[in-house]
Amino acid sequence: MDDYELEACLLDLESDRVECKSSAADGNELRRAICAFANDLPNHQQPGVLFIGVRDDGSCAHLNITDELLRTLADMRSDGNILPLPTMTVQKKIWRGCELAVVVVEPSDAPPVRFRGRVWIRVGPRKANATAEEERRLTEKRRARDLPFDIRPMHAARLEDLDLDLFRRDYLPATLPADVLEANQRSVEDQLASLRFIAVEPSSTPTNLGLLVVSQEPRQFFPGAYIQFLRIEGTELTDPIKNQKEIDGPLHELLRRLDEILQAHISIALDITAQPVEIRQPDYPLVALQQLARNAILHRTYEGTHAPVRIIWFSDRIEIYSPGGPFGQVTRDNFGIPGITDYRNPHLAEAMKNLGYIQRFGLGIPLARNELDKNGNTPPEFNVQDAHVLVTIRRRS
Repeated sequence: MDDYELEACLLDLESDRVECKSSAADGNELRRAICAFANDLPNHQQPGVLFIGVRDDGSCAHLNITDELLRTLADMRSDGNILPLPTMTVQKKIWRGCELAVVVVEPSDAPPVRFRGRVWIRVGPRKANATAEEERRLTEKRRARDLPFDIRPMHAARLEDLDLDLFRRDYLPATLPADVLEANQRSVEDQLASLRFIAVEPSSTPTNLGLLVVSQEPRQFFPGAYIQFLRIEGTELTDPIKNQKEIDGPLHELLRRLDEILQAHISIALDITAQPVEIRQPDYPLVALQQLARNAILHRTYEGTHAPVRIIWFSDRIEIYSPGGPFGQVTRDNFGIPGITDYRNPHLAEAMKNLGYIQRFGLGIPLARNELDKNGNTPPEFNVQDAHVLVTIRRRS
């Protein structure tokens, strides 16, 4: 939006596309506003604008707009509280001598958007939780074109291919607050559609996301949807294989089994000379391996390949191979730089966050680097190609 459009919004204080805040003290209130604008229930198909530093009556609140404040606002996009990730920009503006922080929120292509499990909408000048009917309207607004791979319908699948018991037992309680579940009067089809596990059109057709997360056999539809684990007794692929496994199943089961296998293969050295307590030193920090392996699962491509994620554990290093090169704003040159992230499978990222395997978006590689450094390992090495990403982790000396 240009300055003229922003000024028109600011002068139209009755618009349901505008919200003014005198300060940024209540971060959750700001996130609710972002969530509501992203849902765009009135279907304006235009951005909503959050002005910070101006009162409800349009007068200046004389707020000091610092770089730290702008960073805090920008971080609200990816701190994991608003899912799926909103598309938004944050900028500083001077309007008639008044400093403002301006947050421009684009309507989501895949509503409903939730803040901590709740769907927020604009009802005239105020915000509210969506009713069951309003949530259905949001689901029906979802654009059928240009959708990411993970929420496209899988026309070969049927509703019966989803494990509804698994969905009710494991996924819903991890995703929605207890009081929302308790008051939920939606049918299971409405619940599946709201969480993007089935498509609106064709009706009740599972999406790729639904099949990856809550079908018993994702490989029936995606032959590469598994992890190939090899433990090599040596430093070359031709050396003897000590252990090998294929890890598959619905997302939660796959990630749980992966964690067990990683933990089982880490060796712990004891330093009994350190008095008065012994020091336990692993050859690899578990958290770093988890973060890098989960990144490989999250960012891989399932299109045009039957290749799995591969984890090869040599005597001196671990190699993690992910099918699919960099995506979106991530390139070979900026890969791994903090703050530069993009998602080939944004709704799979949401599912991993809901299940507790991601705490905050964009921190996987920095967290892995930090854990490796604390453990005495060298930094991870990335080989980024058009068709794959390979990360190598060296064993602690």
